[in-house]
Amino acid sequence: MSTPFYVSPQQAMADRAEYARKGIARGRSLVVLQYADGIVFVGENPSRALHKFSEIYDRIGFAAAGKYNEYENLRIGGVRYADLRGYTYDRDDVTARGLANVYAQTLGTIFSSAGEKPYEVELVVAEVGGTPDGDQIYRLPHDGSIVDEHGSVAVGGNAEQISSYLDQRHRDGMSLAEALKLAVQALSRDTNGTQREIPAERLEVAVLDRTRPQSRKFKRIVGGQLGRLLETDGASTEAESAEEPDESDEAEKK
Repeated sequence: MSTPFYVSPQQAMADRAEYARKGIARGRSLVVLQYADGIVFVGENPSRALHKFSEIYDRIGFAAAGKYNEYENLRIGGVRYADLRGYTYDRDDVTARGLANVYAQTLGTIFSSAGEKPYEVELVVAEVGGTPDGDQIYRLPHDGSIVDEHGSVAVGGNAEQISSYLDQRHRDGMSLAEALKLAVQALSRDTNGTQREIPAERLEVAVLDRTRPQSRKFKRIVGGQLGRLLETDGASTEAESAEEPDESDEAEKK
């Protein structure tokens, strides 16, 4: 009878972490930044149907990098959790911190389970507050840990290089156009530092806008509105675009 092959628990967990990190790194990067009136999500995504960013609840948005079917399952679970909690208790009881805790438990359980492979996903859960000080951004790596972020965060692909670029240039109080341009500049930098062009039609952009009169603050930025924000940096253009009807709105819940 042969002796079973032994792998130490430390080595097994390290191998699982390396497997998940490589899977996440194969996906395109995305960034989440605070700006004066809320939080903006920006990513390179040629698909118009498979979204990286979604609304979870009134003031809460979801972003994910990695394997689509895995993070889509997590997104659907988050919507169900938020709807059930808001219906059972109160809408104000649905928070990004509570949702991040639920995701952390799910990812941590899967990561430590020997019966299935770890999820190849990295999540960002963001909630816009009444003021910039009330904004919350949580990053959840593949192992279920929670990182409380401020200002900007990047996940997927070459996230470390993009995060370093954003840390040096992001500032509080940026306009939406300024934050969007900074995000695109960060995403368009290759690993060797050269700049490439990302056309507007390959960008997926969404915001949690605290100035919206509706209780639901999530909105996608598409079409002409996205083009104008990328082309100009004037406050007048943003004011005009804010008054336009939404070109895309979420109907993922309710």
